[in-house]
Amino acid sequence: MNGCVHHFLENSASLRPDKVALVHDGERVTYRRLDRAASRLAAFLVERGVLPGDRIVLLLGNGVQYVASYYGILKAGAVAVPLNLQTGPEALARLCEELQPAGIIMEREGTLLRTPPQFLPSVRFVLFADAAAPAGEGGAWGWDQALKGEGLPPEGRQVADTSLASIIYTSGSTGAPKGVMLSHANIVSNTRSIVEYLHLTEDDVQMVVLPFFYVMGKSLLNTHVAVGGTVVINNNFAYSASVLRQMAEEGVTGFSGVPSTYAYLLHRSPLASFRERLPALRYCTQAGGHMAREIKERLMQVLPAHTKLFVMYGATEAAARLTYVEPERLAEKIGSIGKAIPGVTVRVLGPSGEELPEGESGELVASGPNIMLGYWGDVEGTARVLDRNGYHTGDMGYRDGDGYLYVTGRKDHLLKVGGHRVDPQEIEEVLMSSGLLLETAVLGVDDALLGTRLVALAAPLEGAADHLALLAHCRAKLPRHKIPAEIRLVSLLPKHPSGKVDRASCLVICGAAPSTTS
Repeated sequence: MNGCVHHFLENSASLRPDKVALVHDGERVTYRRLDRAASRLAAFLVERGVLPGDRIVLLLGNGVQYVASYYGILKAGAVAVPLNLQTGPEALARLCEELQPAGIIMEREGTLLRTPPQFLPSVRFVLFADAAAPAGEGGAWGWDQALKGEGLPPEGRQVADTSLASIIYTSGSTGAPKGVMLSHANIVSNTRSIVEYLHLTEDDVQMVVLPFFYVMGKSLLNTHVAVGGTVVINNNFAYSASVLRQMAEEGVTGFSGVPSTYAYLLHRSPLASFRERLPALRYCTQAGGHMAREIKERLMQVLPAHTKLFVMYGATEAAARLTYVEPERLAEKIGSIGKAIPGVTVRVLGPSGEELPEGESGELVASGPNIMLGYWGDVEGTARVLDRNGYHTGDMGYRDGDGYLYVTGRKDHLLKVGGHRVDPQEIEEVLMSSGLLLETAVLGVDDALLGTRLVALAAPLEGAADHLALLAHCRAKLPRHKIPAEIRLVSLLPKHPSGKVDRASCLVICGAAPSTTS
């Protein structure tokens, strides 16, 4: 038995009970206190009749209550289902109809639900994490009332590592959000692999600005709790100077982000002037989509000289991580997503499932103990991506002579323009190479003549670009059929809460619906 996710917290609380596990808004929480809160939350769930395998929805922002709830749900043998805080009432109703949760843990202020709604007959309680509510009134509980009892004893619930631990919904950047089912074994194996290649120890202090409901944010939590490190939660990334100040004050050793996180740090924060104030910053990691070469090169120049930059690749379906580029080879392999992490295999396969030789493009297919059980309530969707070869990522790419993998685009993002197959990522990379932009997204818009025409949304650096300069740059670098028909300048691209670009909202800005890829 490989152990369960909540054992990370229990082990660290046993080994270093007085070590600070979480720092948030001036509050410093030890492992002993965090584990006690999680155990009490688990006991509360059991008292409410929650059974192993029952789903518990989490609608919480990053904070102590979120972490205690997450591990408490797992201790009770239930399934943690973190949802985006921005989920609207109609979408929430659809998801809860799909999930049939036994309970909801949420914030009271600014939330959509005050008491258990009538359309959720499965919900037996709502626990408000930031307010006191009359105990048991209308099925609503306050955090203090729920956690006033004794904790669940260690032998209270035996959980198999093959059990479902969490359902994490994808951002929907490549279609409708899907509920990814991850077992304890999936998460534990990936956590241990990440700990291994990042060389994490109890001395590491991780700054978290990504939401915990996002799989990368959850991975940051699990890896550092696993080694007994410290997680610093900062929910104010828009005020980047204060984030950097806290990194300096707390001796942060690790920072993680998606491409937009680093674009913002480079161009709209005082990162360069903080270089000498971050002597403890051992490494930075990036995942969450393709990051332009220009941003990677600039980061290597601006980050402290001793700070290692890990470029990584993964998927929610892989419990977070699949590959990484060793920092010492990043300059040499700047366009690569690296090699598979320990315990994982990533192959380039042809349409018939045959493994392709180096340099030949095919689909990246991954296998390993971290690969999901499937999509919740979607047998057909699961069968489309999981087969005897492993998890089909939907990303096209190739392997070079040194065994390093490269992503050339997505099967479902390819656009057909005037009879040509066009990969938007290639054009985005060229636009970013101008050095004039903070970020960009290239989209396909329906066109009566061409079928699809290319429109680029571009957020320029302050006073740095106009659409004519960008078009001239494209003409110098791209064949005619890949030059955007239009470049629209915007202040920022719309994002999912994870920081990933929301391509559906980008299309709305263009006044268009998604074009087909056939």
